[in-house]
Amino acid sequence: MKLSEMRRAVTDEFGEGYGAVVTRDLVLRVLGGKTAEEALAAGIAPRDVWLALCEETDVPPERRYGVGLPPPRK
Repeated sequence: MKLSEMRRAVTDEFGEGYGAVVTRDLVLRVLGGKTAEEALAAGIAPRDVWLALCEETDVPPERRYGVGLPPPRK
């Protein structure tokens, strides 16, 4: 998962405004108490950050995988 795909997935799941709050303020226990932004800055892969966000916020498994991809080109 690319960073842009993770950002798209966050926006799709949480909305633009709340998604920014979640990535900036929510402490992710599974990532050692870092926020998503801190984890990304520390070099943690966007996919791992996305999955940690999903776990912390109880995103259903069916909405965790394959999200964030742009629509296919025609």
